[in-house]
Parts: sequence; C-alpha cells; structure tokens
Amino acid sequence: MMEEVPCFRQTDQPPEFSRYITVLSIDGGGIKGILPAVILDFLESQLQEVDGEQARIADYFDVIAGTSTGGLVTAMLTAPNQSNRPLYSGKGIKPFYLENCPKIFPQTHSVIPYGRLVKSLLGPLYDGKHLHSVLKDELQSIKLSQAITDVIIPAFDIKRMQPVIFSTYEAKRNPLLDANFADICISTSAAPTFLPGHEFATTDGQGKSREYNLIDGGVAANNPTLIAITEVIRQMFDSSVDYFRMKPVDYPRLLTISIGTGAARVDEKFDIKRASKWGILDWLLEGGTTPLIEIFSQASADMVDIHTSLLFQALQSQDNYLRIQDDELTGIENSVDIATKENLERLVAIGERLLKGPVSRVDLLSGLTEPVNNGGTNAQALKRFAHILSSERKLRLGSKRSEMRSAVPQMRMRHAKFGKSFKITNTHTNTLRSYPMCSFKATTPRLQVLL
Repeated sequence: MMEEVPCFRQTDQPPEFSRYITVLSIDGGGIKGILPAVILDFLESQLQEVDGEQARIADYFDVIAGTSTGGLVTAMLTAPNQSNRPLYSGKGIKPFYLENCPKIFPQTHSVIPYGRLVKSLLGPLYDGKHLHSVLKDELQSIKLSQAITDVIIPAFDIKRMQPVIFSTYEAKRNPLLDANFADICISTSAAPTFLPGHEFATTDGQGKSREYNLIDGGVAANNPTLIAITEVIRQMFDSSVDYFRMKPVDYPRLLTISIGTGAARVDEKFDIKRASKWGILDWLLEGGTTPLIEIFSQASADMVDIHTSLLFQALQSQDNYLRIQDDELTGIENSVDIATKENLERLVAIGERLLKGPVSRVDLLSGLTEPVNNGGTNAQALKRFAHILSSERKLRLGSKRSEMRSAVPQMRMRHAKFGKSFKITNTHTNTLRSYPMCSFKATTPRLQVLL
C-alpha cells in the first residue's frame, strides 16, 4: 500500500518587514491645542506630497496618544466616519479650534471687575455645555474600539483615586473599557476649576457595568508619550500579540513624535518672592492664570520629555524621537482658556513660527531645551519623518499583500489520487479554484495585524 504523504508544502516563511513601531503623542493645554493642529496640518501635507491627497495621519501611526485637548485632537484624527476613514484631516483641526474655542471658553466674566475670581469661587469657570454638545454631535456613538489605529487617552477617576488609561487595545479585550469617544474626550478635557468633571458608565452586555467619575487627564499625564511607549512595550510582551515580530528589547525601532502645547518663558513667569506670600486663591488665580495647574501640568510634561529623551539617547537612537515644543510663551499666550480672536490668531502664528524653529532636545544636565547642532528646523525634521513613515507603510502594505497571497499555501502535488475535486478560496483575489482531492497537511502563516 502506497504511503500517504502530503501533497501541499509551505515553501516560504513570512518576511521580517517592519522596521519601526510608530508613535504620535499630543500634550494637553486647552486652547493651545491650536499649536499641535498647525504642526499636524504640516505633517499630513508632507505625507500627502509623498502618497497622495487621501493620506491621513492615522494611516501611519501604530499608536496615537493625547491628553486633554490632545485627546480631542487624537479622537478627531482616529474616529472613523461612515467610510471608515478619519473624521478629520490634519488641516481640519485648526478651523475646528478657531470656531469652537470661543464658544467653549466664552470670555463673559472678563468684562466684570473681579468676575473671574467670583466665578471661580462659585464653581467651574465654564459650564462645558458647548464642548459636550459639539463632541456628541461630531463623535456620536463611536466607540474607542472602532478607532482606525490604536489610541491612548488618559483621565483621572476621582472616586477611585486612580488614573484611567483608555486604550483601544484594552477596549477590544474588555467591553467595560470600551467607552464612547465623546465621553472620553469630555472627561480628559475636564480641567479642575475650568470645566466640570464627567460621569458615565459602560456595560459589557452580560449584566456587568462600570461607573466612571473622571476629570482632566493632565492630572495623570499631561504629556502621554511614555504611556504610549509603555503600551507598545506591554503589547510586545503579551504572548497573545505578535506585535510586528519585534523583540521586546528592540527599543531603537520606536519612532516617536511628541508635540507639546507650549510653555512659559523661564524668565517671565513666577518667582518665589511673590509665591511665598500666596494663599489658596493666589495659587488658583494670579495674573489672569492658574499657577497651580500650570505648574503641575508643565512639570509632568517636562519630566516625561526628560525620561523619554534619556531612553532614546541612551540607546543611541535619539534621531528616532522628535519633541516639538515652544517654551517661549509669554502672558496670555500661555493661558489655556483666553479664547479671544486675537489670542487664537497669535497661537496660530506661534505654531507657524515653531515649524521654522530649530529641532531641540532636552539637556539631561540642565533640564533645559537646547537646539540640536545641525538638526535643521522642525519642518525639515517632519519632512524626514514623513518619508520614513511613508516607507514603513509601503513595506507593511507590500508584505500584507505578500502574506495574503501565501495564505493559500503553494501546493506541490505528490502521489496524489485524483478523484472528486474540491474548492479552495484564494483570500487575496477572492476567487474560487478547483483542486483534486488528496490527503494533505498544510500550515498557513498567521496574518499580521496592521494597526
């Protein structure tokens, strides 16, 4: 009796194709979200120069993270429309801010003497009604799990007294973490003293529910870059996820763009002679700003930048990390809520100026940001990153097509008994092909998930 042997044999192994894990991070900062809007508009325009007008930022990043106003930008870039494309292009974010910021932060109290002080003593400076309305209209019932790419948006639960990190990756695993984008954005933007907190609940369809009592994500991480990188590393360690076959220790393959919302010029803010005499009201309201919130938000963002920069420099991959931040803001330029037409237009001009400014990196000894020697401008760096991002995406798309073609294994007929035919579906061409019946063993390679 003839021994039965396989008639199909897999001859090709899936290629090792991914060179980078790509991360985009956007700081919190209220109306200063216009600064990242200008930067992202430019980045997307560079991607479109390479790949065409349909290119969108979400197509190029494995993870996009945002806190507070950065969380709102993240949602705009990643929430899908009916065609499963991003709701907003990069160039659509700036007009959204210019139109809605004056309605979210109306300056009615500023015309009354001590109006801001009185208002803040009685409750949040703003009721948040327009913010809630516009987010629910734009994002409707879109859930986090539907995001076009992996998303990370932090908030803080004051009832549980712990941060809540909304992650697309976790939302797909646990329905109780799969909140509506609108609820997440309202929550992460609820800065204490400025906007009211947000309460909502999620259910898993099996009778379980989870209640959230959330405020601004800046309380946990105003700069979410490290959270995003940590999420990537956690997925790499998760044995159930083949994260582009990257080894867990292969940090240099991270490609990260971190966009800040501006900081006050060092020599033109507060000094200890004044601050030593401040009481509670002064820490909350001094010179038209909120020192307490500004200080902890800036400290959080700077510490993350220092640690992230240290990580990339220690691994000699500092060119893979681009931090774009303006630390020369003065007066109301650094406010999170002075949404006058003049100030908003000034912020747009600052964003455009930032593109022309030099690539800078934090000095690990002084903690100050210094221009990089021969680093070029931020615009030039973004052009370079755009070409790398485009190349990475093309490599992935090419490998995806290759793997889909090999999903139906190459077949070698050996000792086959021709008899009744059967059909195999080619997953690449969606056509049916007939092959003679025979005994076989075949292993189909697992398709890689492209985020």
